[in-house]
Amino acid sequence: MKKIGKLHVLTDAILQTRYSHLELAELAIAGGADAIQFRQKEGSTREMICVAEEMQGLCRRAGVTFLVNDRVDVAIAAHADGVHLGQSDFPIHLARKLLGDEAVIGGSAGNLEEARKCLAEGADYVGFGPVYATTSKNDAGSASGLGLLGQIVREIPLPIIAIGGITADNIPLVMETGAYGVAVISAVCCQSDPLDAARCLRGLLEAERHV
Repeated sequence: MKKIGKLHVLTDAILQTRYSHLELAELAIAGGADAIQFRQKEGSTREMICVAEEMQGLCRRAGVTFLVNDRVDVAIAAHADGVHLGQSDFPIHLARKLLGDEAVIGGSAGNLEEARKCLAEGADYVGFGPVYATTSKNDAGSASGLGLLGQIVREIPLPIIAIGGITADNIPLVMETGAYGVAVISAVCCQSDPLDAARCLRGLLEAERHV
């Protein structure tokens, strides 16, 4: 079975500048993240590959899934475990041809139709949101809410990873919908202590699993 991960941390070096992508990945993993997603929208492709290679090495040693956001070329070059693709990014079914059956491929969805599209194109999981309002992604759209998240969980037979405005305060409500896990940016990367923030989120996920 593919390792999707329940706590996805998307690294960011724009919203905060204290830590590099690699440093954030290391802190998040130490705090319990089991999936790391390298997210960088601008810059040199060569530089991205170098950073991604380092992150993949770190994740491999820790037994953590390493994904690249959007950039299939960077994922291939860095031997990443997979990619996460938005609705306007590289098509999921074509990414599958390039990356192979063993790769983990996630797709973003903001409504039921988009989630069904991810399923039809062969995604391994769906990143659904934003569940709550978020300022971490400029193109995230308006908040979908827990009701729609619950509907997606019921109707789409894939692991659903909730994203968008996820915090320690609302994780219990999010997980009550049946979501497989959560993905965060600010809730870890922009905190004063990313390791402690990740540990807190992981603890909440574990508590929900044992309820």
